[in-house]
Amino acid sequence: MDGRAEDPAKLVEDDRTCLWHPFTQQRGWEEEDPVIVARGEGTDLLDVHGRRYIDGVSSLWCNVHGHRHPRIDAAVRAQLDRVAHSTMLGLTHPTAISLARRLVDLAPPGLTRVFYSDSGSTATEIALKMAFQFWHQRGGEDRRRTRFVALRDAYHGDTIGSVSVGGIDLFHSLYRPLLFDTLKAEPGDVADMARLFDRHPGEIAAVIMEPLVQGAAGMLVHPPGYLGAVRDLCHQHGALLICDEVATGFGRTGKMFACEHEEVAPDILCLAKGLTGGYLPLAATLATERIYEGFLGEHGDFRTFFHGHTYTGNPLACAAALATLNVFEEDRTLQRLGPKIELLGELLEPIAARPAVAGVRRCGTMTGIALADYPVDLRMGHRVTLEARRRGAIIRPLGDTVVLMPPLSISERDLRRLVTITGVAIDEATRRSGLAEAA
Repeated sequence: MDGRAEDPAKLVEDDRTCLWHPFTQQRGWEEEDPVIVARGEGTDLLDVHGRRYIDGVSSLWCNVHGHRHPRIDAAVRAQLDRVAHSTMLGLTHPTAISLARRLVDLAPPGLTRVFYSDSGSTATEIALKMAFQFWHQRGGEDRRRTRFVALRDAYHGDTIGSVSVGGIDLFHSLYRPLLFDTLKAEPGDVADMARLFDRHPGEIAAVIMEPLVQGAAGMLVHPPGYLGAVRDLCHQHGALLICDEVATGFGRTGKMFACEHEEVAPDILCLAKGLTGGYLPLAATLATERIYEGFLGEHGDFRTFFHGHTYTGNPLACAAALATLNVFEEDRTLQRLGPKIELLGELLEPIAARPAVAGVRRCGTMTGIALADYPVDLRMGHRVTLEARRRGAIIRPLGDTVVLMPPLSISERDLRRLVTITGVAIDEATRRSGLAEAA
């Protein structure tokens, strides 16, 4: 039923009675007035009371061209007239085939095969299993390649494999007994990565990393050249490179894929979030022909990649993704993004100068505003988001780092409004705490 037809008070009651929200301490949630989103228009969200908010985090980093985009809406409706879902186990369908062709043409050179799933976590999980099985099936000394290198403070999702290569203790440490061991490298430190290769010769299956910027770590930006240097180390030591572009892909860094900034072509590329423009769950893991061929054999060889999802390559999601890629081309989204990225940098300068702000980290439109060192119990990042919400903007914290990542289609006017609201929200949240001067 349309939320606008419901009694808002009843919706709040049922939410508190029935729902369990992700990454949310429910005790605190039950003490707040929730924003119940009823609809979207362009880069705005509207709640059940008709209040309008700038979608300052692209509905968790996935909305690209805005809500209710007419061409994406039309593509999904047209697909509904054909078929909503059909399995890809033993079957195929036109939208999945067409999308795979488009992704191969767009991706860095050498990535020729597309394996679909439905979230960023599953895309990285698939990449890890592919890499592990690839080396195992080569036999001989290559079977020693069972170890993965990940970066400290990494985040690759919430399934067991992706958590194993994660490095954010708050999210991951509790589950340590369930995980496999991985090697951790210091982000941005090429020498540290090289030492890991030297200490484990012939043992490393792959390095997995978010290229250029580690999103969930608080928008930690790598130094220029780091991605290329890791690519070179993988080549030298015969390991695979897995690039997780779930967050950085589809224009967020100013190019279609972050790898393009350093002309790096990984062996495996993980995509999700913006793939469908934020419409439907869909992920893709792209691999080279070399990796694909490592799984070919006779039926009795059992070299098949035994992995799949019920909604793999869902036709509706693939239709949304194809339309999203069409809009990128037709609206010249990437070409028009440069001035917005430049404007964002200018607007953030006075934010960075505030006493309550320790620093601003940014790559393209991916922005993390690190607040000063406030007591954890104050939840200052959360307070800032509540103040922003009162002023008409939805933003989210990662601890005490306030994240901005608006849809690429945001107007310069609304980009100015978003940053202005964020600055006022920081001022007001710190003033209310009585610690503004202490910062």
